[in-house]
Amino acid sequence: MIKAIKEFAYQFLKETKNTPIKVISHHDTDGITSASIITKTLQRLDLEFSLTIVKQLEESVIKELPEGHVILFVDLASNSFNYIKEIKNKVFILDHHEINSEIPENVSIINPHLFNEEEISGAGLAYLFAKEMSEENTDLAYLAIIGMVGDQMDKNIGKIYNQILKDASIEVKKGVTLYPATRPLNKILEYSSDIFIPEVTGSSEGSANFLRDIGIGTINGQYKSIIDLNEEETSKLITAITVHKTDNGSTEDLIGNIFLINFFNRLEDARQISAMVNACSRLGESAVAISFCLQKRSSKEKADSIYTKHKQNIVKALNSLPILKKIENDNYVIINAEDKIKDTLIGTIASIISNSKEYTQGKAIIAMAYNEDKIKVSARMVGKSGRNVRELLNSVIDIVGGEVGGHHAAAGALLQKDKENEFIEELKKKLEIKLVKV
Repeated sequence: MIKAIKEFAYQFLKETKNTPIKVISHHDTDGITSASIITKTLQRLDLEFSLTIVKQLEESVIKELPEGHVILFVDLASNSFNYIKEIKNKVFILDHHEINSEIPENVSIINPHLFNEEEISGAGLAYLFAKEMSEENTDLAYLAIIGMVGDQMDKNIGKIYNQILKDASIEVKKGVTLYPATRPLNKILEYSSDIFIPEVTGSSEGSANFLRDIGIGTINGQYKSIIDLNEEETSKLITAITVHKTDNGSTEDLIGNIFLINFFNRLEDARQISAMVNACSRLGESAVAISFCLQKRSSKEKADSIYTKHKQNIVKALNSLPILKKIENDNYVIINAEDKIKDTLIGTIASIISNSKEYTQGKAIIAMAYNEDKIKVSARMVGKSGRNVRELLNSVIDIVGGEVGGHHAAAGALLQKDKENEFIEELKKKLEIKLVKV
């Protein structure tokens, strides 16, 4: 793949020598960090470009692309070739999503699926491209790690990511993956959206009592951070969380790599940075998100404020779940939020639900929310086995029309609002076909 990236970069420079560039990227953390890497790279090359961040690559986005530009798609487009083949411009794609049709002649693409490579996020591909352009861009390696964490690809780090970690000079520690790992432990437990512990989550007194009961006290009036815990304290914390938490995850899910990045001249947890980037973009502040990624001082306070608002929106959305329309059987639950949850939040809510003890392993979670005249659908699996939800959504969208993207265990779709009832009926038919294990 590295050899292919060299040729890709050469062709890109050749095509853009006297031609403006239009960059399109996705609005999640991986897409924003990808866009940040590309932005800095093109600025350093003094190339003329403009950037658009999209929720999903719809046909309307393709139709609005400017003529006479080289098009660069980042962290999307691998499953949109039916639209892209109509583009008259030269198209370059850096993406890691599954390819579902023949690659058009006007497209040059780097995608790990074409090379049987290790899984690598859009930001990882953007970084490899940037590094090929100039060694100066190795200072952007930290963004590839934030993108990796944002797309939850940090479990199995291979050769490529090990090199990116080396380029980034990032400190990696094993520990409890609640974030931010650099902040006092009582505050992490009180405000964590990753786990829910009755009488602890949301309570400053409850989190202090929880830590006192397991023998973790304060030093000079302040609790240690996760990265400062010794082995015995870490073990006590894991045991206590496992006993008290209400989700489906195992003890192993609590342990992993903690990536510590020098960000705004302070050691920060990559998971926390990722969550803040994601919040900014999903609240429509992608420009703030990119400035924050590139450590522009003016964006720091804005990002902090947006992140606080985002967490409040999540709590509000979770509190609305009991009143939402639900269709449920042994294999699935369809939650139709209509206009009661923002479409930009529905994926986050689906993920939280899929990690709760409310539903059994192997159950499909399908969550829906209105987006003007469209419906955003997010699909997740409870646990690590079960249906390929991307294929599931694809099979329904093939009938009712719309766009699909994502992966085996987490996928999304966009369809016209007037297809709501038809979509639900077709979805139920597909979901009621029980999985047969061979």
